Amino acid sequence: MNIFSNTVVTLSYKLFSSAGELLEESAEPITYLHGGHHGIFPKIEAELAQKKVGDSCSVTLEPEDAFGEYDAELVRVEAQDRFPAEVKVGMQFEGYGAKDDSQDEGIVYTVTDIADGKVVVDGNHPLAGQRLRFDCTVLDIRAATAEEMEHGHVHGDGSHHH
Repeated sequence: MNIFSNTVVTLSYKLFSSAGELLEESAEPITYLHGGHHGIFPKIEAELAQKKVGDSCSVTLEPEDAFGEYDAELVRVEAQDRFPAEVKVGMQFEGYGAKDDSQDEGIVYTVTDIADGKVVVDGNHPLAGQRLRFDCTVLDIRAATAEEMEHGHVHGDGSHHH
């Protein structure tokens, strides 16, 4: 079976920096619903079209293909008393963007610094602004169920649950 719209694809992958440094490797395979359901970056999905089990590919992702450009407006300095007493660098909190506090979807902010009663939080993805290389191997392909197609995502192991 080849990968086409409304197939469930299972991959192993490695993510590298533009300098070739291994940034992430799948401990467990990832599974997504192929066909524009936002389960994987579109450029990777396009490269995987028509592949079969055992095929591999390597995709270079520009920032706009992956985690976006770095947005300095997503870095905020807040009073430390707005955070729990145990706040520390690396902790994450959900908040809203600096441009529009009325937006519906929250942004995950990571604490990057604490000093002088202030906490610096960054709403950018850690890989924002970076060129990346995504190497993957197709491990499994199956037809999606009617329910998966209706919901737009995979059900079962390693996937979204209701």
